[in-house]
Amino acid sequence: MDRKEKYERRQARKAEKERALEEARLEQERLQLKKDKKYMRQAITQAKKAAAIGEVPIGCVIVKDDEVVARGYNRRNADHNTLSHAETVAIRRASKKLGDWRLEGCTMYVTLEPCQMCSGALVQSRIDRVVIGCDNPKAGCAGSILNLLDMPQFNHRVEITRDVLKEECSAVLTGFFKELREKKGREETGNEGREEA
Repeated sequence: MDRKEKYERRQARKAEKERALEEARLEQERLQLKKDKKYMRQAITQAKKAAAIGEVPIGCVIVKDDEVVARGYNRRNADHNTLSHAETVAIRRASKKLGDWRLEGCTMYVTLEPCQMCSGALVQSRIDRVVIGCDNPKAGCAGSILNLLDMPQFNHRVEITRDVLKEECSAVLTGFFKELREKKGREETGNEGREEA
């Protein structure tokens, strides 16, 4: 076998190895996306619980070792507490269950991009990864307005995965606000009728 043949065989083996690695990577991504969708659906269920009590429908779950360790949904009005966002409720519950304020090894699934408070809580709790359903252009601090989760000056950075079940997460919010506007319109129409009588 001459040098050219040896070289071509080496190149073919190298290309085959790279192809196999790429296929394995793509399979890993497919499996991760399947898992992400599974847990985001659970976060959507939490968001619907918030809507059922008249809260802005934001929900989240925290997962460690493929097990949900905490759930939360927006409860600001119900609790009369600014801090009762879905993320902070879930972080508090996860810390209690795991017996540590450090939530290393955990992934948070949240239907709406976290605000500045919740992004700060993610960094402070040392959560490894956050999976976001839809962006929050008015208050999102995981990339929309700024990205508190990836600040080189902080001692911890949170990995971000975006747009998992984006349409479903967005639809829950859109439906809630549409219903709220319609209800307000009916109330205003009803009040005008009473004033005329």
